[in-house]
Amino acid sequence: MKYKRILLKLSGESLMGDDNYGIHYQNVHHYASEIKSAVDLGVQVGVVIGGGNIFRGVQGSSKGFDRRQGDQMGMLATIINAMAMQAALEEMGVRAKVLTAFAIESVGERISWRKAVDTLEEGCVAIFGGGTGNPFFTTDSGAALRAVEIKADLLLKGTRVDGVYTADPEKDPTATKYTNLTFDEAYQKNLKIMDMTAFTLCKENNMPIYVYDANKPGNLLKVLNGEPIGTLLQ
Repeated sequence: MKYKRILLKLSGESLMGDDNYGIHYQNVHHYASEIKSAVDLGVQVGVVIGGGNIFRGVQGSSKGFDRRQGDQMGMLATIINAMAMQAALEEMGVRAKVLTAFAIESVGERISWRKAVDTLEEGCVAIFGGGTGNPFFTTDSGAALRAVEIKADLLLKGTRVDGVYTADPEKDPTATKYTNLTFDEAYQKNLKIMDMTAFTLCKENNMPIYVYDANKPGNLLKVLNGEPIGTLLQ
């Protein structure tokens, strides 16, 4: 196994399926199954899920919400998604713990990097909810922060596209895929992989990022085994 400890970042929208809002059980079940396959092989897994399927702070601010309060609402949405993932994993017999960026005792424990590492070393999936705990930061930044904190071997960004392309492959049929990129190359080419705060945090802390298609069953194990199915940034 090439990687022993990973941080998996999923978007909130990935939980919607074909719905326009909320949580689609089959999608949560799929991602939980992928995570279980990694845990069964002894890989330590941390998870960060966005909240866009429920509420986005940026969208809220465009409709009149104060950005700070809107972002707090979005953070709560990520905790709802974390709870859904925990429920799906536990249904499969996988131990999972929700760790939150701010106090919400009846739902999960407050994050500390020591607690997160202990959770992972106990063979339990650590699901990080609440982003960074601060407004004006995306869950990409939250994922980068947690990956660095737990000293993950790899930050995986699960998407519906099988890597990073020269252009949007869903719009441009001539787009070609990169297998490997440096952070500097991605920056110079203005490739939109993660927001700049998250991207810089990974670069400065030598945290490699792997972008892959998380919707295809078995792909997580392929990445963990070193199969070149996506795009590696380092």
